[in-house]
Amino acid sequence: MEKRMLGKTGMEVSVLGFGGAEIGYQGVPFEQARQLLNKALDAGLNVIDTAECYRNGEELIGRAASGRRKEFFLFTKCGHASGLDLPDWDPRMLEQQIDRSLKRLQTDVLDLVQLHGCSKDLLEKGDVIRVLENARDAGKTRFIGYSGDGEDAVYAIGSGRFDTLQTSINIADQEAITLTLPFAQEKQMGVIAKRPIANAAWKTGSKPQDKYHHVYWERLQKLDYEFLKETLSDAISIALRFTLAAPGVGTAIVGTSNPDRWAENARLLESGALSSEEVEMIRDRWREVSTGQWVGQG
Repeated sequence: MEKRMLGKTGMEVSVLGFGGAEIGYQGVPFEQARQLLNKALDAGLNVIDTAECYRNGEELIGRAASGRRKEFFLFTKCGHASGLDLPDWDPRMLEQQIDRSLKRLQTDVLDLVQLHGCSKDLLEKGDVIRVLENARDAGKTRFIGYSGDGEDAVYAIGSGRFDTLQTSINIADQEAITLTLPFAQEKQMGVIAKRPIANAAWKTGSKPQDKYHHVYWERLQKLDYEFLKETLSDAISIALRFTLAAPGVGTAIVGTSNPDRWAENARLLESGALSSEEVEMIRDRWREVSTGQWVGQG
C-alpha cells in the first residue's frame, strides 16, 4: 500500500488507516476485531486511529493488535468524560484519559494524541493544549494533534502548537480543501482525512436510518454525481481517491467491522490517482451546488 509522510512528524503512513469507531459503537466481538485488525495490517495498513469515547474500541484494539505494536502507528483522541467523574474538557480529566488510553491500548507510548472536537473558546484558554504538551514532554505520546473542522480548526492550526490536523474531507464535505488544508500545509502539519467516503451514504439508494449520515445523504442528492450511479465499488473507489487527492492529505481513516474489507479497500486504489480533470469535475459540481454554504461536518 502506498505510504506518505505525515507532515513534520516524519511518520511514513499508509494512505489508508483504520478508524476504530465502528468496532466500538457496533459492539463487535473480540474475535471479529482480532481478524479485522490483523487482516488490515496484513494488507499493508500501518495506521490505527481510535478515541476514548468509542465505547470499548480502545480495549478491543489493545487486546487484538498489541502483539504487533511495532508494525503500526497508534493514534487516539480525548475530550469526552466517558465514564470519568469529571466534566468534559477538564484538564484533570484529560490527564486521566490519556493514562487510561495507554492502559486500554496496551502500549507504553502513543504515536499521536488528539483533542477531539474541542471548541475555539476552549483552545484559546490554553489549558487543554497544555495537557497534551505535558503528555508529550512526559513521553506518553510522540506527537499531539487537533481533530475538528471549520473555524475551530483554523484556530488550532494558527496556534502553531499541534503537529497534525484530522478533519472531514470527501465528495460531500469539501470546505476544508480551501479553508484549512492550505493553512495546515503552510504550518507543515500532517493531515488525516476522516469520513473519506462520506459514509457511503448513497449506497442503499434510500435515506440511511442513522442520523449521523443524513447531512451527506441530502447533499449527495443535490450533487447528483454521475459516478455514484456506477457499481458501488467503482463509486467508492472514485470517492476515496478524490479525498486522497486533496492537498497535504497523508492518510484517510476508514472504519469497518468487516474483516474482509481491507483487501477490498486496497484494491479500490489500484486504479491510481484521479486525474486533475476528474478532481476538478467533482470540485466544480461542489462549488456550483453548495454555493459556499455547506460547512464541514464533525
